[in-house]
Amino acid sequence: MQFIYLDNNATTQIDPRVLSTMLPFLKENFANPSSTHYFGTTVLEAIISARTQVADLIGADNKEIIFTSNATEAINIALKGVAENYSEKGKHIITVSTEHKAVLDTCKNLETKGYEVTYLPVQKSGLIDLDELKKSLRSDTILVSVMYVNNETGVIQPIKEIASLAHEIGALFMTDATQATGKIPINVDDIGIDLLSLSGHKMYASKGIGALYIRKGINLSAYTHGGGHENGLRSGTLNVPSIVALGKACEVAEQEMKQDAERIISLRNELECELLKIPDTFVNGSTENRIYNVSNICFKGCDASVMIGRMRNVAVSNGSACTSAVIEPSHVLAAMGLSNDNAFTSLRFSLGKFNTEAEIKTAIKTISELTKMMLGYA
Repeated sequence: MQFIYLDNNATTQIDPRVLSTMLPFLKENFANPSSTHYFGTTVLEAIISARTQVADLIGADNKEIIFTSNATEAINIALKGVAENYSEKGKHIITVSTEHKAVLDTCKNLETKGYEVTYLPVQKSGLIDLDELKKSLRSDTILVSVMYVNNETGVIQPIKEIASLAHEIGALFMTDATQATGKIPINVDDIGIDLLSLSGHKMYASKGIGALYIRKGINLSAYTHGGGHENGLRSGTLNVPSIVALGKACEVAEQEMKQDAERIISLRNELECELLKIPDTFVNGSTENRIYNVSNICFKGCDASVMIGRMRNVAVSNGSACTSAVIEPSHVLAAMGLSNDNAFTSLRFSLGKFNTEAEIKTAIKTISELTKMMLGYA
């Protein structure tokens, strides 16, 4: 049976070039980068190189990058660090109702500590209304945090405009760029990003590694203590193999992003076009402001969980992998105005650079036959 993986927003297959880069640091180059002997300093050089590769991908300086275990940790460091260090200016934070749970749950935690959080609604398209943002900004707003690319729908928010509005009232701007980094060009200076989180396993590197960009001059409170690693924000021995893997993945992405995008969007469009021929199907979210590898489709009358269970050879998702064990409608689709019935019958297809046209054709055939059977057309 041919296994077809169309759940790349949940995690990606590690690139063979990335794997070969990290393997030596699991074997012969195993020294602690904090050690002062030759073997340690050699590993430290690899860390510095990887930090530069990450920084280059987003147009930053390598001193503005700190390594984390994942994007969730990076988000926690940023949100809690800003909240604590800028509380004298104010305790108001603005985010969006369709953010990843890493942002939403951290904001809920901050609310228990006296911070006020505004959760902006989204339109049917999944986009925020910039006028709503303007109305929500206040003199005591210290941070605006808006996801770059939504993990469930692929909708791209107007990040540059949002950053500009935040800066007009002296607030910082943060973005969870987990689903954007490595897929589309990002330049933190051009856009006006102050804080940015990313994750290795979403861009063909290993699991257990992420990074946080912190613009020079922004001060955050330490997240963990015990050695002063990562500019004093996150103490602990570095995950060297995964760090060099992330660096290599960023280097590959910078070189191959354009050609990957051209090929993947062609496959995504073929998949989407054919699946929308199934009766009572429609795309959730904006199709104009959307990243090229994602299609979130509602199959009215077909339980998404049942479809996933019956497709033994095709891997897709009915929501975020981080909350997929929770039997409730997607908070993203609900915020966009979908009924529970339509949310429960929606599937996310997220393609990656290792997908082939043959796989897409097989997936189309499998899903079309399954929906016909479930809807009683077969």
